[in-house]
Amino acid sequence: MTTSVRDAKSLPPSPQPSLPPSLQPSRPLPRSLSLSPDRSPSWPFTGREEELELVRRSLAAGRPGIVVTGPAGCGRTRLALEAVRGADWARVAGTPETRDTPFAAFAHLLPAGVTLHRAVHLLSGVRLLLVDDAHLLDDASAALVHQLAVQGRTRLLVLATDGAPAPGAVTRLRTGELLPRLALEPLPHDATAHLLTTAAGGPLEHLTLNRLHHLSGGDLRVLRDLLDALCEQGLLTRSADSDAWRWRGPVPLTPALRETAAPVLARTDPGERETLDRLAFAEPLPLPVDTLDLRILERLESDGLIHAADDATVRLAHPLHGPVLRAAAGRLRARRLTGAREPYEPALDAESTALADRIARMDVRATPTPVGEWLVAEGKPVPPAYAAVRARFSRLRGEPREAAAWAAEGLASAPDDSACHRELALATAQLGQADSTPDQHAAYAAQDAYAAYDAVRLGAPERAAGLLPPDGVFARHAEALARGDGPALDRVAEELEERGFLLFAAEAHAQAVRAHRDPRAARTARTRAVALARRCQGARTPALSGLVLGELTARQRQIVTLAAAGLSNRQIAERLTLSVRTVGNHLYSAYTRLGASDRGSLPWLVRLPDAQPA
Repeated sequence: MTTSVRDAKSLPPSPQPSLPPSLQPSRPLPRSLSLSPDRSPSWPFTGREEELELVRRSLAAGRPGIVVTGPAGCGRTRLALEAVRGADWARVAGTPETRDTPFAAFAHLLPAGVTLHRAVHLLSGVRLLLVDDAHLLDDASAALVHQLAVQGRTRLLVLATDGAPAPGAVTRLRTGELLPRLALEPLPHDATAHLLTTAAGGPLEHLTLNRLHHLSGGDLRVLRDLLDALCEQGLLTRSADSDAWRWRGPVPLTPALRETAAPVLARTDPGERETLDRLAFAEPLPLPVDTLDLRILERLESDGLIHAADDATVRLAHPLHGPVLRAAAGRLRARRLTGAREPYEPALDAESTALADRIARMDVRATPTPVGEWLVAEGKPVPPAYAAVRARFSRLRGEPREAAAWAAEGLASAPDDSACHRELALATAQLGQADSTPDQHAAYAAQDAYAAYDAVRLGAPERAAGLLPPDGVFARHAEALARGDGPALDRVAEELEERGFLLFAAEAHAQAVRAHRDPRAARTARTRAVALARRCQGARTPALSGLVLGELTARQRQIVTLAAAGLSNRQIAERLTLSVRTVGNHLYSAYTRLGASDRGSLPWLVRLPDAQPA
């Protein structure tokens, strides 16, 4: 039976040993990182707290273990090492080079010439076995792992890559019949941002974060190599208007990135390589299918190297392949292919028009903006008109840091642009870094329905009377708030979320908390508000500010504040002269009252009472 992350609560709790400091990298810190004096050499374990708890419970005494699968580079091994800290365990790993050697993965644990039956007997005393890269095991080692799972005396933590060919015994384990299975997704954007901020020794500008997240494709190994290369080559610079690190320009071509791009760099057929290079230098635009050799395109598509769209255009499939191909091209080849690139200005105008149309239709669901992102990545000037509409689209989606970054891009080329200044001010206010009032927002009402809607978000629906489009979701929000109708506010919140207004949806659920008469409905609304607000880049608004901490006891608030600061249960217990169990019980009660599921939401929750209107 496959076990998802949501099943974690169904497993009985297991003891939680306090974690020592994060794993340190095996290689020394490069001297060139002195550009960031406070840079930390370690990559913290973050964003997987719930999965970590599930794995630990699965490895508790009396349990058989767990299989953890996921895409390459998603952090399976790091999760496993965190889970087995403090325990007695043995480790085996599959490798491509030893797939034909029987019991190669167990060579350090078993004598030569051992039989499968004898191997099972010899390993019966191993209580916890970590099997890394199980999809690369030789057949005999895979059969041994399967037999250990059948026997049930050894707890197994089996790691395998999704979609990779594997021995039949490992494939059977991945079905979840013998062991529960946890399927890891790529690390979420907010967790990736925290990881990069810690590793870089300071915050990264949001557009730089987006670019790194996009290029890595969720592979943490690629992400780490990219950041290391940027630091070693001095490619990170301080933003002019903040202390955030900023990256513009080409991707550094490191050996590890060459290896990642090997599927395109290794193509030896001249026609295939010419096609790939043409696609790389055409970016950010796709190429029409009818301008390329269809037979070559079919081969590249079957190998997963290109993506053919419904509009009869084709792009490279992996976001890293274009930059690497451009970096690997010789100077003359690059000059020839760059000269053949179509002008991007019409496509940028079309992108801007599409964003403005989506805003007007009150639909701000995520949409691709490859031309604008390419301009930023290449360090080219971003027209202020485009920057302002892109900033507004991000702000309405509940992405104030991204909105501020886009507005700043527009001001870099047009310092006096009023639209970019306005978007920067509104994004800053949404982050709780500037003051605004219902009266100030109502002053915009005659010009903009969104500004009139701000009065509803600020808890003054009467100020928006007659100013919102009738029968629209904003008007329904105002009516539900005026009536104090909790269920109606929840329904409005769901529609807002569906339309891409994540922050507005979080605020509507937060308002529903206060309107509900049923305590269970209020707890559900609070949980949804917290979950949505965590995705809004630190937005701090009045509707969210009263959500949580007031319902906790003084001791719970004290413990939650320390936990939000990063202290472990044991450290909190030592500081407050309590038992670890008491701390855990207080946190569990606080999670229940706050509608939170793990520690990841605590920093966000704790800073809410200081929020400013936005």
